[in-house]
Amino acid sequence: MDYFSVEMTDTQLQALSSLALAHLGDAVYELMVRTHLASLGRETNRGLHRETVRYVSAPAQAAAAKKIAPMLTAEEAEVCRRGRNAKVHAAPKASTLAEYHAATGLEALFGYLYLKGRRERLNRLFAAILEDEHVS
Repeated sequence: MDYFSVEMTDTQLQALSSLALAHLGDAVYELMVRTHLASLGRETNRGLHRETVRYVSAPAQAAAAKKIAPMLTAEEAEVCRRGRNAKVHAAPKASTLAEYHAATGLEALFGYLYLKGRRERLNRLFAAILEDEHVS
């Protein structure tokens, strides 16, 4: 199996929980952030880590979810909604429960699109998230 080129069927995807999609989507999103930051030529590991955390924190992901919401298809919006409504028991200290739920929705969407093999769509949504960002 080529884990970098997975394409699941709708039936296979429906068998996964929203939290499973979010679990994978968290890694997909973070990999995209890390790739973006590395491509900017960051020199230090400390600087890369600090910038990565700035993008992948629950509040930042909640803002990203809000930013791309108008761009989503009905199918994508439903995946986000299911992820946002998934039962989580606690939010990290640095975020509200609402932010954590919104971040989980974004992660579920990124996991879903990754497993559908929709790399181009992932790249378009990620570019929209980065739009108007000024990384120092």
